[in-house]
Amino acid sequence: MQAAPLHADVAKAPPGGEAWWVKTRDGAEIRVAAWPAAPGTPTQGSVLLFPGRTEYVEKYGPAAAVFTSQGYAVVTMDWRGQGLTARAMADRRLGHIVDFGQYQNDADAALDLARWLDLPEPMFLVAHSMGGCIGLRALHRGLAVRAVAFSAPMWGVQMEAWERPIAWLSALAAPLPGLGSRLTPRTELEHALIATPFEDNDLTTDPQMWAFMRHQLETYPELALGGPTLRWLRAALFETRRLMAMSPPAVPAITFLGSNERIVEPAPIKRLMRCWEGGRFASVDGAEHELLMERPEVRDRVFGETLALFENQAGAR
Repeated sequence: MQAAPLHADVAKAPPGGEAWWVKTRDGAEIRVAAWPAAPGTPTQGSVLLFPGRTEYVEKYGPAAAVFTSQGYAVVTMDWRGQGLTARAMADRRLGHIVDFGQYQNDADAALDLARWLDLPEPMFLVAHSMGGCIGLRALHRGLAVRAVAFSAPMWGVQMEAWERPIAWLSALAAPLPGLGSRLTPRTELEHALIATPFEDNDLTTDPQMWAFMRHQLETYPELALGGPTLRWLRAALFETRRLMAMSPPAVPAITFLGSNERIVEPAPIKRLMRCWEGGRFASVDGAEHELLMERPEVRDRVFGETLALFENQAGAR
């Protein structure tokens, strides 16, 4: 493992953070970052933080500050093709993956780093959007965490009814030469934080958090990622369909979803949580997609209920 950049100047992260380049079992190299629990706090364990599509480790600096202040170490990563991790396409603004199973290798590599750093047990999972899809698959694969908090998990891609058959046709055709690398319809090559004004955004209702995230991309544009390719869409549609056909894993869980969610599909989330034994669905009134980057009262609720779940499960066996 080699040291990797960590842009602390824009992260609003707690002190002591470091980043590394970590090899995955299929030969890729991803950036993984970790922060220790705040000195003097009783050790509670460690939080694995799975980001969403287009995200990067610096974006979760404020979240890391919350968890470390409560005695948790934090590990997060740039998924392959995101952040500073190498991009798959010549145009680095394109989000591309062939199979979502590749992300499991990234998750395993982050766990390897946590073990190498000898981070404290027990482990807990916080998974946002696409990270919620990856996290659910990891739980089915036996990810050893005591509890999980999902933030607007991508267990389905939101689209109009008329768009769904077109999306599936496009996804099925994606393996054909020249098609899979094309940008999906109704998406842009520029990151939404750059391409969209705050007034029209579907990420957060908090102008200060919007400005914080936008400043990161303006300062370090190499972190930015635009819309996904048709091949990514194919992989996402197949993975979410497979996951929704499975029974929920036996892990205590809470799933937060904003009432104004416009990116992931709410119906599969509500359906799965209704049959998740030991799981709870939490609707957040007036919130958009980025619940961990929402206005202060939303963030306080999400972090507060997440920490309460983790603390309740910390002594469970």
